[in-house]
Amino acid sequence: MKKALIFSTGVLLALAARPVLAEDRLIEGFEAAGACASDILKICAGVLPGEGRIKDCVLEKKADLSANCAAALGKALTVALPDDAVNLEMKHYTHMRAVQYTEFFLIGGNPIAGDLRANVYNTIGLNGYTPANKNTSPTPEVAAVDINAVKKEFGVLAVHINGPKLWMPDEIEVPTGKQRVFGKLKARWVGNLSLKGINLTKPGADAYHTTTIERKTKIVYKKGQTEFLIDDPEGNTWIMKGMDLGLHPVQSYADAANLGSKLKLPPGYKFRTAVLPEDLITLPTSGVAAIMPDDLNNVYDKTGPGYSNYKP
Repeated sequence: MKKALIFSTGVLLALAARPVLAEDRLIEGFEAAGACASDILKICAGVLPGEGRIKDCVLEKKADLSANCAAALGKALTVALPDDAVNLEMKHYTHMRAVQYTEFFLIGGNPIAGDLRANVYNTIGLNGYTPANKNTSPTPEVAAVDINAVKKEFGVLAVHINGPKLWMPDEIEVPTGKQRVFGKLKARWVGNLSLKGINLTKPGADAYHTTTIERKTKIVYKKGQTEFLIDDPEGNTWIMKGMDLGLHPVQSYADAANLGSKLKLPPGYKFRTAVLPEDLITLPTSGVAAIMPDDLNNVYDKTGPGYSNYKP
């Protein structure tokens, strides 16, 4: 009879200064067990099994894993995301400035290699929204979402709730895919986010780190509006797309102009405001947008050639 080593491993991630929960996953069989048995004995010598201690040791020292073990674990743990970019329907929304929204990230991929991606679902236009209430994700309903239940339902590595936030642009035209329900909140697929290269083990570590999202969304900031910008040391200008509220808001739209005194900007970064001389339209020609969070979890889109009609 073949003998198989069964052990538990998993991921515990943090994204955009908020905890992301992940499920322990059982790996069994000769491929993973045989490739990793000696690694575990070597790098986790003296670690008492139980209560996730071996799991934590393996993840902490994943850089010390042999190539065969890392490959076997990565293959065993790689989780595919739902194919929700189907039957895409173009939606056009106006008067979106300061409208509250929330995004849900379903996270999959290879946690050992750090090659993670997320399906992004947005509440835009849903959940009883009207131009009068300016709210597509009531805060109590966001707070009531059971992340563990969502994670289990979709069988993903992790789930992240991004928001509630306030939209900063005026108009949004977005191709939307399948609609899902998170707790009592409806949200539609709007893009696929790359998490590769982001330090997910330390809250806030990804502030001012650039990543990409596959999307074909047209976002319009109207002429005459005051916009909130960050210039980076490479000469790029980033425009704020979403102001973070969270479940316990410490920011408001009225405070946006004063962010320069609150942000912990790295050397060479500058926050400023500007009144637009004409409509600014962001629509990446490649279908891949570049995004960047600040240390208060506000999110910005890159502007300039290939990303917008001009750089403010």
